[in-house]
Amino acid sequence: MIRMLNIILFCTTLAALVGVYGLKYDVEDIASEKTALERKIDRQTGELSLLKADWSYLNQPAHVGPIVARHQEALALLPTSQEQFGRMDNLPMRPAAPDTAALDALLNSLDAGIDPIEQLIEAN
Repeated sequence: MIRMLNIILFCTTLAALVGVYGLKYDVEDIASEKTALERKIDRQTGELSLLKADWSYLNQPAHVGPIVARHQEALALLPTSQEQFGRMDNLPMRPAAPDTAALDALLNSLDAGIDPIEQLIEAN
């Protein structure tokens, strides 16, 4: 009886030992993958900052101006005229005073339990 118990405990201990060693190696593999990913992220962050610096340099007007001048005829580029922009007269002006009657009607309909959005949906 005791011999059988010893054999079962030995086998259980051996299985637990194998499991712990397997877990240890799995954790080490995951840790090395994590370290590799962190190095890759650091490298890509450095490359991204370098690309942002290059992009900001290439978008400077002093750098773009000669390129535009060189290809102005081929691209049929013209200087921007003032008429291409809107005028101040075209901007909608604010109402002089808020429409209190419309606001009162909205609040009264909400108090009555009428949803104005549903009315708009039903009307359409």
